[in-house]
Amino acid sequence: MRKIVIKQASVVNEGEIKTTDVLIKDERIEKIASTIQDSNAFEIVAEGLYLLPGVIDDQVHFREPGLTHKATIQSESKAAVAGGITSFMDMPNTIPNTLTRELLEEKYQIASATSLANYSFFMGINQENLDEALRIDNEWVCGITDDGLYFNSDKGILANYPEYLEQVFSRSDSLIALHCEDDEIIHRNFLECKQKFGSEMPISAHPIIRSEEACFKATQRVVELARKHQNRLHIFHISTEVETGLFEADIPVDRKKITAEACVHHLWFSDFDYDKLGSWIKWNPAVKKASDRDGLLTGLRSGHLDIIATDHAPHTVVEKSGSYQQAMSGGPLVQHALPAMLSLVKQGKITLPELVKFMSHHVAELYKIMDRGYIREGYYADLVLVNMNKDWMVQQDNLLYACDWSPFLGTKMFATIHKTFVNGKIVYNEGIFNPDLVCKRLQFSKFR
Repeated sequence: MRKIVIKQASVVNEGEIKTTDVLIKDERIEKIASTIQDSNAFEIVAEGLYLLPGVIDDQVHFREPGLTHKATIQSESKAAVAGGITSFMDMPNTIPNTLTRELLEEKYQIASATSLANYSFFMGINQENLDEALRIDNEWVCGITDDGLYFNSDKGILANYPEYLEQVFSRSDSLIALHCEDDEIIHRNFLECKQKFGSEMPISAHPIIRSEEACFKATQRVVELARKHQNRLHIFHISTEVETGLFEADIPVDRKKITAEACVHHLWFSDFDYDKLGSWIKWNPAVKKASDRDGLLTGLRSGHLDIIATDHAPHTVVEKSGSYQQAMSGGPLVQHALPAMLSLVKQGKITLPELVKFMSHHVAELYKIMDRGYIREGYYADLVLVNMNKDWMVQQDNLLYACDWSPFLGTKMFATIHKTFVNGKIVYNEGIFNPDLVCKRLQFSKFR
């Protein structure tokens, strides 16, 4: 039996901040009370610190298997727990693409042996594997997605194939998560920019090519199809203010059929940053106008958007270099996502309870994850202790990503991750990692 009592933390949970004690017994939270005395418990004095539910990140690309020159499940989960992320859901665009249940289970086996954080993996879906994709066990797999698979397919993003999506939506009882951009509009915009700029196309053309129109048209098309079939649909990485209006705001997230998310890079950066950061902030969908950045935050607070994710997608420095067409899209974020959002709290752009709602509570509700996402008695003790009064600078020597770069290099963060607990055990403690693996495969309600 292992016990830990966290004393006098400012607990941020379910819309409130209360100073209280939290007792952990083995993997779970045993008791929450104003004062807890237990002589058998290891005591952590947390006065002046904030205790948050661990962040659940529903969209990462940890690159294993097949792309381990960029990252591994071990390296990126280590960066994740240092950033307060205690659970992640990984995308299928590894090599080989995760398009069979056998390949899916191989990824689970890798994670069980190497991950520092709890884990789940999406089953990939393309236009050839529908029957296989629909055979997943909804209790143990987070959902099916096409995200990232368009890089390996001439057919592109599934949002551009409504006839095929009709088949998917008419047959699926799983959560379907999609990347929504219109390939035809993107291609047209690219040709126009190529004619204008020639071989010297700047990175700042990216939001012109992968435009607001390309995002809105595809998202609108997919949302209409899902409404027709009453599917459980989740849209990844909304990047424009206008898209937020496609989603309902007055329904509790656990009752919504159609949900959507914003990502940290779209909430932090804008097109003003391309001149300084160039391909370092090249993502798909593109970072767009400052009004879009602000509109996404408004969309979260109004209830049109539901969660905040990272879309952590590391590439090597070489892969992010070169011309517009050569530089790959995506970047590392899991170590800095929560500190960046906590910095927005310090700037008054979002409150701590709202942040916890979007990065923990709502993710658990949206995916119907069992016993996680809240600080509740009986729930797994996935927790983060945060110091809101300790600044630090993102520098080369404190990066944990295998790719060894970050778009946040040189950025001052206004809050520090003090300790991270996974299943009741301290896995990260002021720069020190626990080598014991205590992670678990995420479990979900069968009915989404």
